[in-house]
Amino acid sequence: MPPSLTDPAELLRRWRLPVVTLADVAAASARFPLKVSDHLAGRLAELGAEDPLVRQFLPSADELTERTGFVSDPVGDTNVQRASGLLQKYRGRALVIATAACPVHCRYCFRREYPYADASAVNHWPAVLDALRGDPSIHEVILSGGDPLSLSNTVLARMVRDLEDIPALTRLRIHTRFPTTAPDRIDAELCALLGGTRFAPVVVVLHVNHASELDPAASVAVARLRATGAVLLSQSVLLRGVNDSEEVLAALSEALGARGVVPYYLHVLDRVRGAAHFEVPEAEAVALVRALTLRLPGYLVPKLVREIIGEGAKTAITG
Repeated sequence: MPPSLTDPAELLRRWRLPVVTLADVAAASARFPLKVSDHLAGRLAELGAEDPLVRQFLPSADELTERTGFVSDPVGDTNVQRASGLLQKYRGRALVIATAACPVHCRYCFRREYPYADASAVNHWPAVLDALRGDPSIHEVILSGGDPLSLSNTVLARMVRDLEDIPALTRLRIHTRFPTTAPDRIDAELCALLGGTRFAPVVVVLHVNHASELDPAASVAVARLRATGAVLLSQSVLLRGVNDSEEVLAALSEALGARGVVPYYLHVLDRVRGAAHFEVPEAEAVALVRALTLRLPGYLVPKLVREIIGEGAKTAITG
């Protein structure tokens, strides 16, 4: 794992945010620890507290306000475990919580209270493989987390080799935030792994919420992934004060498309405890996506979706 900024006092010393108090940052960090990759910590040092990138990672007193309907497990992860670290919600595919580690802690993370200590696949890998071997209806494995690229290339290669040995599996998907938060992680060894597996082309889903996340270093990382032949998709979360405008969402789609990434999903906020201040009303979300459809070609307009516990797929929101 690359180094990260985790100390609230150090964050305020480096970021110089006069309107933010150490008491507030420390209290919010006690609920959900502060973590910002060194790459981002350097980029955000000269920006204000309301900058859309800073807002995603800066612990806030707003996180301490309890709101009805905001819960610890808003998408029902703990109800669908097939084995420790293996979730199955949808037919034909299963999700591996590969590791608890992540290069950053997004303040709206829907897994901010997930019991990683007991349910990370890296600690229960034989049981995960047994569950996958025992169910030939599963054809796709999704490596998620945390962030699966937090694992070393050696560990990832072993995981991929083990998955390749399961005949029923035909697709591999990886969800990651690394290209925009710690882009040096996308190295030659990782790219060789992604391009050389029998699952190629691997589907890589990037989490990007704002065009400014796609700085030159991130753009190089995305280009490296694209050169492996991977299918690159993005998913974003609609966040108050980050990307809740037509202009910002259009710029994000344009920036993704220019780098060969298909804007796939725009999620309304999963109602996790501590994130209520990020929520955008559904009617407003629908209006924003409707505006995008009049402004952009269809392939640059993400699907507006919500995850509903017990449903067999993401639920499209159309108004």
